[in-house]
Amino acid sequence: MCSYHGTIRLFVQVLWAHLLCGWAFGSELTFELPDNAKQCFYEDITLGTKCTLEFQVVTGGHYDVDCRLEDADGTVLYKEMKKQYDSFTFTAAKNGTYKFCFSNEFSTFTHKTVYFDFQVGEDPPLFPNENRVTALTQMESACVSIHEALKSVIDYQTHFRLREGQGRSRAEDLNTRVAFWSIGEAFILLVVSISQVVLLRSFFSDRKTTTTRVGS
Repeated sequence: MCSYHGTIRLFVQVLWAHLLCGWAFGSELTFELPDNAKQCFYEDITLGTKCTLEFQVVTGGHYDVDCRLEDADGTVLYKEMKKQYDSFTFTAAKNGTYKFCFSNEFSTFTHKTVYFDFQVGEDPPLFPNENRVTALTQMESACVSIHEALKSVIDYQTHFRLREGQGRSRAEDLNTRVAFWSIGEAFILLVVSISQVVLLRSFFSDRKTTTTRVGS
């Protein structure tokens, strides 16, 4: 019985640690980027911290956006123009506030929806003594495996949600175009039908004729 409760407690600890790691070491956001607009975000990073910036345009236009990453001194670490999605990993060379911006200034009328995930640092060990010389117990190894599997599940779910949102946007756009095209075809068909009826009636309409009597 004690072993059962200990297993449950350890599993809850894994879940809780996983959630805390997700909250403390990552910034994940989906935001709206209007046309001719630029949006910047800031993150305080210490020297030697490994970071990863990943972004993807979910909806809007050609699904592209400009991205720029600068360090605390304004040095450009990453710059890409009109990218649909990309990932960039770097190690902070100095302490300070890093800035990364997304720009839609090249678009005059297209609204964009952008997703990004900015991960700062690496996950701490699941157990305080995970890096000890002795091997992990079977239960601890299972918990570490579950922890890694949960992170993979979250990553897959995020990417599938993004693909689903992008596919839904394209389907709605296609549906709108088909609807307008159908309305246009119906209008043209109505005009052609009315024109044909008027033309046929003109063929069989009565014409006024004048008769002249001879020899009266």
